[in-house]
Amino acid sequence: MLKLYETRSREVVNITGSAGQLKMYCCGPTVYRDAHVGNLRTFLLSDLIVRAAKLSGLNVTLVQNITDVGHMAADLEDKILSQSKVEKIDPFEIVKKYEERFHEDLARLNILPADLYPRASESIELMISAIEKLIENGSAYIGTDRNVYFDAQSFPTYGAISGNRLGALKPGYRLETTEDGAKRFHADWALWKIAHDRTQMVWHTPWGLGFPGWHIECSAMSLAHLGQNVDVHVGGIDLRFPHHENERAQSNALTGHETVTHWIHGEHLLFEGRKMSKSSGNVVLIQDIIDRDLDPLSARLAFLENRYRSQMDLTWASLKAAHSTIKRWRGVVASGGASSDVESDSEIENALLNDLDTPKALQRLRAIEKDARIDPSRKRALFLFADQVLGLDLKRVPEEKVLTREQAALLQSRQEARLRKDFAESDRLRGLLEADGLAIHDGPDGQSWS
Repeated sequence: MLKLYETRSREVVNITGSAGQLKMYCCGPTVYRDAHVGNLRTFLLSDLIVRAAKLSGLNVTLVQNITDVGHMAADLEDKILSQSKVEKIDPFEIVKKYEERFHEDLARLNILPADLYPRASESIELMISAIEKLIENGSAYIGTDRNVYFDAQSFPTYGAISGNRLGALKPGYRLETTEDGAKRFHADWALWKIAHDRTQMVWHTPWGLGFPGWHIECSAMSLAHLGQNVDVHVGGIDLRFPHHENERAQSNALTGHETVTHWIHGEHLLFEGRKMSKSSGNVVLIQDIIDRDLDPLSARLAFLENRYRSQMDLTWASLKAAHSTIKRWRGVVASGGASSDVESDSEIENALLNDLDTPKALQRLRAIEKDARIDPSRKRALFLFADQVLGLDLKRVPEEKVLTREQAALLQSRQEARLRKDFAESDRLRGLLEADGLAIHDGPDGQSWS
């Protein structure tokens, strides 16, 4: 049985679903820029849960939203409209461009596609209907500025996920600062905002021309596509508050019960010791990894070396090490023949189902790799079993590189220079070969290359 750390109860719990079915929702990207590897670590968590749940025998339905409207930046301008100005193209072209890139990056990381990717811009009617119901049941109201707000005090268990309590929240949290005079309570949040001078990405509603607040999107879409009960809701730890607290309040007010059974969060990613941010200049994209001639799945393996709920520090050195390991393991699998059979391993299975203990599963694979008593075909079957969840594409045949005539001549010249102990010439030729993409290795049996 799959077990995961549940944020609300703060303990590892059994993930059972209902009648063999597991309904999952994962907060998706805001498509105004490329997703960096820190963002993608969260989507990898969702993928690992799906794969592990299937390994445990569950059938999984995964819905992941695309936020393409309504996500405000610190300057209170919609992030998509802001990027539209920067790139000087239509905002709907912006979202199309970056949504396509998002799906490309998911494929590069071998993340299985969700069953459905609803877009916020195509779900406006769902949001309007949800807001109308919240107003009717007393959970929302129209403020003096004509925006529609959720009444936070109408939801007595607010804060169960993050531990934040309404009475302790300071006025003016994040993007609510301009609305304090219009709200009944400083911690209320906007469900729908009036357009005023905004002319793009606006819709007609019973409350006037405007656009949705960020939090209502996920409530409306998850309930519409997964029903009144969601088994597992996944997101990054930064979404725990206020997004998931607000989403929980909205969804429960709409259904009349605890809508989400388990809230699961992935921890932050640092890069070379610092929080990844544009201002720090250390934002790393999947394309950056590829540009360094590293397999993009080296990022996936590097993530797997850490538990999903542990903060991790990614480095170029760890990515290079992961790249080498993947190449070596593909060689192990290739040397075991062509069979697609898998052989289960209790240590690997227990590690993966016990709160996604991927480091322990990888440790077991390394032991299998080194064990000379295990024949190559069995090693292949064990590696393929683990790869059902690890998703490292270990069946991929290692790429065979053929030397060009010029490279072969340089290698021969370097070998001759080494024999006559002309090490300056040997080093010069090594530099030429490495600049051409070869890695040169010198050992007791002479030089070799890869």
